[in-house]
Amino acid sequence: MIADQNIEFAFAAEDIVGESIVWDDRRDALLWVDIIGRRIHSLTPATGDHRTWQMPDIVTSIGLRQDGGAIVGLRTFVALWDFDEHFEPLATIEPDRPDNRLNEGVVGPDGAFWIGTMENNIQADDSPKAIEGAKGYLYRCDVSGKVDRICDDTFGITNTLVWTDDGRLITADTLKNEIYSYGIESTTNRLFDRRTILAGFPRGLPDGSCRDREGYVWNCRVAGGGAVVRLDPAGRIDRIIDLPCSWPTSCTFGGPDMSTLYVTSARFTMSEEHLANNPQEGGLFAVKTGTTGVQSSRFGSAAKTMPI
Repeated sequence: MIADQNIEFAFAAEDIVGESIVWDDRRDALLWVDIIGRRIHSLTPATGDHRTWQMPDIVTSIGLRQDGGAIVGLRTFVALWDFDEHFEPLATIEPDRPDNRLNEGVVGPDGAFWIGTMENNIQADDSPKAIEGAKGYLYRCDVSGKVDRICDDTFGITNTLVWTDDGRLITADTLKNEIYSYGIESTTNRLFDRRTILAGFPRGLPDGSCRDREGYVWNCRVAGGGAVVRLDPAGRIDRIIDLPCSWPTSCTFGGPDMSTLYVTSARFTMSEEHLANNPQEGGLFAVKTGTTGVQSSRFGSAAKTMPI
C-alpha cells in the first residue's frame, strides 16, 4: 500500500476531515481535529496511546497554550480547552456573518491565535455545500479575547498560517489555488505588501502547512493533490513527496528530535467503493524527510519580535 520506505501509515484515524495537527512537546503527543467528525485526537507515537474527545459541534483548529491547555476554534468562536468535556469561550469571530464559519487557526510567534474564516461549506446533514465566493477574512485573537481583523483581503477558503524568519506571514486561499506572503506591521499586526508566491500549481489545492528548521514551508496539497510540497519563502519548489492518500490536509514536525513530518488527511465526499479500495484515506501518515522542524508556538507565551 505504501511504496516509499520513508512514509509510514501511522494511524487509521478514518477522519472525515482531519486538520490542524500540532506536536505537544510536553506530552510527546500529537493533537489534531476531525472537523466534520466533531472530535479531537491525541496520539502518542512512541506508545500508540490514542484518545478522542467528541465535540458538540464542528471543531476546526487547535493550538497549544502556555499554561498546558489548548485553544480551539469551533464553528463561530474560539475557546480554551483543558482536555475534558468543557470549553471556556474566549471570543466570538464574525458575529455579524452567520453564514461564515471558522477554518484554519494557528498560534503565532507572538502568542496570539491567528484564525481565518470562510463561507460555511457544510450542510446540516454534513454533506458538502457549494461556496459562492470569497467571503472569509483573517483575524488575530489575543489572550484577553480581543479580536482584530488583520487584513481587508477576502479569501474563499483560508488556509496555512506560517511565519518566516524575517517576520512575514505565509498564508493561502485554497479556493483560488494561491499561496501568499504578507508583511506584518509591527505595532498593529496588520498585514501589508501581499505577494503571490505560488499560483496554479497543478497538484491539487493548498491546505495546511508547517515550516522546517531551514525556513522552508511544507504545504499539503488537498483535493486530489496527494502530496506535500516543500517550498522556500519566495515560493520556489524544492521537493514534492507523493503520499498514499488523495487529500492530505495539514502537517507538523514532531517526535523527540522533531524529525518526522506527520500529515493528516480527509475522506470527505469519497465514495464507499473508493474507501473500500483505499482504506488509508482519512488516516495519519509519518514521513521521514531528512529535515527537522520547529516547535509550535503556545498561546499566551511571551511575545517574540515580529519585524516588518
